[in-house]
Amino acid sequence: MLDIQYIEAFEALFASHKRLYWHFVLSSIVIAGIYLYWHPKERKIQGSKKLWLHPSAVLDYQYFVLSFFIKTWLIFPWLVAINTVILFSYEMLESLFGFVRVTYFSKAEVMLMFTFSLFVVSDFTRYWLHRWLHTGWLWEFHKVHHSAKVLTPLTFYRVHPIENILFGLRYALSVGVVTGVFVYLFAGYVGLIEIMGANAFLYVFTLMGSNLRHSHIKLGYPKRLESLFISPYQHQLHHQVRYTHRNFGGYLAVWDTLFGTVEYSKEAKEAPKSAIGVETTNFTTLSALLIHPFISIYQRKQR
Repeated sequence: MLDIQYIEAFEALFASHKRLYWHFVLSSIVIAGIYLYWHPKERKIQGSKKLWLHPSAVLDYQYFVLSFFIKTWLIFPWLVAINTVILFSYEMLESLFGFVRVTYFSKAEVMLMFTFSLFVVSDFTRYWLHRWLHTGWLWEFHKVHHSAKVLTPLTFYRVHPIENILFGLRYALSVGVVTGVFVYLFAGYVGLIEIMGANAFLYVFTLMGSNLRHSHIKLGYPKRLESLFISPYQHQLHHQVRYTHRNFGGYLAVWDTLFGTVEYSKEAKEAPKSAIGVETTNFTTLSALLIHPFISIYQRKQR
């Protein structure tokens, strides 16, 4: 009988919409290997037990397993279905503008526009939700993610259930509205360009080392490129206390550039490892990751 602790890991390795899909893990290993070949002084750090067996890293591993049950039993049943949003968007447009069909484009052109629009709109809404999570009481929940003292690919999953719900709603609304608009305009021409079952743009960008964002591989891009695309090191900077309010972008740095929140790798000041993680003393156990945000919000109201 398969140990239930491995269910989430098994699914993540073979589901192309997951960050830990084996293609993305393998590509990150290859990119990290190339980086370390040219930066030999950093090899010892990347293979250190102090990194991979750090209490914060071990907590990431534990929370990764726990999050599977939380999402399956407590979150997914309550999220708005994407099909509901699609239908609502379609009916709203039809009630406002009547029956419309655009026939200027071929099916291939519509599929390309649809795939690109899904990627861009999803990334745009991700930027703003991430930015809002750094404000007010929402920050108390997002601190769970930022409490990681060392970064591993599984730090990506160190997310409080409330934040999971917000991102689930964001995804359903952004994908549902875009799909509803395209179905309204183009009907049967709507389709997704996929690579291995995933949005082609998402697949390509994830393949380019997304798992290195939560790592200590300081891979940056040239400044002009970092004004368009988030490099792994840019996101690592975001996890430093000094730059917590910079580099909110998911895959694209365009939004950070447009709204003045970008920080470039070459211009950032070097910081010690101790600069990573905020208020870590309150997030050292699984129960603390789940409960402490509510305690902090209550204490805020009592002030």
